[in-house]
Amino acid sequence: MIDIKLIRENAEMLQQNCIRRGYPIDMAGLVKLDADCRALGVEIENLRSERNRLSKECAANPEAREKVKQIKVQLGEKESKFDELQERIRQVLIRMPNLLAPDVPDGSDDTGNVELRKVGTIPTFDFPIKDHQQLGEDLDILDIARGAKVAQTGFYYWKGQGAMLAQAFFFWVQKFLVERGFTMFMTPCAAKERTLFGTGYLPFFADQTYNLSGEDLALIGTSEQTLVGYHADDVLDAADFPLCYTAYTPCFRTEAGSYGRASRGIFRVHQFHKVEQIIFCKPEDSVKYHEFCLENEEALLQALGLPYHVVNVCVGDLGAPGYKKYDIEAYFPSFGGYREVTSNTNLTSFQSRRLNIRYKDGAERDYVHTISATAATDRMIICIMENYQQPDGSIIVPEVLRPYTGFDRIVPKK
Repeated sequence: MIDIKLIRENAEMLQQNCIRRGYPIDMAGLVKLDADCRALGVEIENLRSERNRLSKECAANPEAREKVKQIKVQLGEKESKFDELQERIRQVLIRMPNLLAPDVPDGSDDTGNVELRKVGTIPTFDFPIKDHQQLGEDLDILDIARGAKVAQTGFYYWKGQGAMLAQAFFFWVQKFLVERGFTMFMTPCAAKERTLFGTGYLPFFADQTYNLSGEDLALIGTSEQTLVGYHADDVLDAADFPLCYTAYTPCFRTEAGSYGRASRGIFRVHQFHKVEQIIFCKPEDSVKYHEFCLENEEALLQALGLPYHVVNVCVGDLGAPGYKKYDIEAYFPSFGGYREVTSNTNLTSFQSRRLNIRYKDGAERDYVHTISATAATDRMIICIMENYQQPDGSIIVPEVLRPYTGFDRIVPKK
């Protein structure tokens, strides 16, 4: 959420920001609402002062008693109007996107993302390659059909050595992050509306949410929601910064509006698994820790031996809460190109203002900045499957995972 003081001082700049981001905010109307609300607030305070002054005279002065009654009526009307104006202002503010970093590129969708670097060697194959779905079925480690039978399309089973590979992979990622200073969490898999609102998923991504009928709860789309919400209404001690949190959870998204996009296999699904990186820090440090999370993501992909590139996400592909975002896209042989495997966003104070998360540093008080970055999802596992496939139909397990899987290859059953 944007600070109303910033809007008062930089209305034109914020208007242009909203236009660039595709959000039709009437900034002039908002500024007038704010001015009217502040003026009304002054009137209310003056009436309260007059009421308090006259109240001391009521016992001996009937005229004062009558005047106090009149002021009470006036206050009731003005306070009601004040509350109405505040709510109208709030409704505009909660739909206003975050500011943008100076180097966010223009562009209307992911085709406008700007490549920053490529890392790794794209594999070559002298045999017909399979996609991860075909590999999973042939090796009996991934069952999409029964996921659809038990739940619906968009759900799936890892099984046998596939499940062992997945668990080994996610544990290895968490261990890596803990060694980098992160605290591991096991979080709830559901969150209240306030938590989803506070993290910016409401109202901006409402159509992606699985709500639980009759409850003030929804299944989480990411542990970002529960890890950031963990500190709602807290005042954090800056001496403890940065607070680096990680969690491995199932994640649930309706994927509304994505019909036909990457529909084969499990690249785009309703339930997936993710290890998240969350950082709370002082405002002047958020750029540094945004880069720190990116370093972690790249280190993981390099250790796995997966080719990838890093892109600076353009304005049209950057969600409203984000100030700046990096995506890493890894190379998928069956696709013949790079596809997203991680996202890493600097959210500045957008979430902390909505959730009232502040810090103290001596006499200084301010809202924290938050970083939300993917460390790993199932997409990395299917990327391993495709890049490490062999002519005999087997898959080689990356060396860094072998101590956790207990095997170095998944072979077809005879």
